[in-house]
Amino acid sequence: MDKKPLKDHREISKLDSRGLRDHREIGQELELFFTNEIAPGAPFWLPKGMVIFKELEKYIRELTQNAGYLETSTPIMVKSQLFRDSGHWEKFGEHNMYNLEILDEPEGMGLSKNMALMYTLKPMNCPESTILYRFRPRSYRELPLRLSEIGRLHRREKSGEVNGLLRVRQLTMDDAHIYATEDQIFDEVSSILDMMIEFYKSFGFEYDFRLATRPEMRAGSDKNWDRAEKELKEALEKKGIKSGDKLGDGAFYGPKIDVHIKDSQGREWQLATVQLDFHQPEAFKLEYIDETGSKKRPVMIHRAIFGSFERFIAILTEHFQGAFPTWLSPVQVVIIPISEKNNEYAKKVADTLIHESIRVEVDGRGETMQSKIRDANLQKVPYMLIVGGREEEAQKVSIRKRGGEDLGQMTLEDFSGTIEKDIESKT
Repeated sequence: MDKKPLKDHREISKLDSRGLRDHREIGQELELFFTNEIAPGAPFWLPKGMVIFKELEKYIRELTQNAGYLETSTPIMVKSQLFRDSGHWEKFGEHNMYNLEILDEPEGMGLSKNMALMYTLKPMNCPESTILYRFRPRSYRELPLRLSEIGRLHRREKSGEVNGLLRVRQLTMDDAHIYATEDQIFDEVSSILDMMIEFYKSFGFEYDFRLATRPEMRAGSDKNWDRAEKELKEALEKKGIKSGDKLGDGAFYGPKIDVHIKDSQGREWQLATVQLDFHQPEAFKLEYIDETGSKKRPVMIHRAIFGSFERFIAILTEHFQGAFPTWLSPVQVVIIPISEKNNEYAKKVADTLIHESIRVEVDGRGETMQSKIRDANLQKVPYMLIVGGREEEAQKVSIRKRGGEDLGQMTLEDFSGTIEKDIESKT
């Protein structure tokens, strides 16, 4: 039995008992995302929520590109035979996949008539990654070959297990698959662990590592499992990383190192993972030509940093209780004119900041300044710029931070430098 849905519900109940709000309530109040019965288990992303989504996309792309990954994209729907070849069909099959019969599909590609009619919405990216690898013959000079993909997946979760963004049927993974020689395993796993540490530190999460070993139902030989578990254990030891054990919790095709984080409420979540796979290169007959001209089998390393965008954003939303750091905030600055006479100056200030790629709104409503400040705080906006006659005359802005800290007056140039440092630091 999968205990994660029950665990997720318990984590949310901890929020309720402490007077904190869960991500679904915050998401609707801040107009980030919502769910609707028309699409159970699939979120609707509102414009402000998409800002967070896209900023996280941008961040993970920066990390992967700097580490030498090449971005790819694979089809959402493929012939089900692919998952039979990979072994996923036996593990998940009809119960956890969305399968479709295409009645007018002609026979071909060596498939039987029934198999030619069956398609699957992909629940994971890894089998299709092997098709990318096999696009042409590979040389040892190309290895390690690091292929990344931000891919949309579909998993047939039971209705009772669907839970906001924490457990969805349509999800987005920040996947990567590295094809390497056995001599390259340590360097690649080491680099991934470094990336995970850098990523989670930037959000202020506490984290620790767990080594997940072979489950009862698994693919591949015990010999390959012994090799893979030994490689991951040695990688942790060489890095000086102490890890806990998750006996029997490995992926069905290989062992893995999972990252567990603690959020601001002290709750634990399992997110990032790095998995070592000797099985799929064998199942798909992947090869490279070594220095002697001989054919060799690469090893496949699976890596995800977020886990999934949806689950990670749910955890972030509760971790920050909607008060996202400036770089992630959908609106980074609200400009509050004291009266209608200051609206033109407020718009001029806004135009200057927008030109510098800062996300800005002008609150030109006929409400009191105190009411506008209160509303900006409720919307968790990091900075409020108050502009009145004195500010306009001095060509400055009066600055208040989220939570009430008053930074006084600044020139717009000085404020731009302040917020840009805040954004760049990701603190």
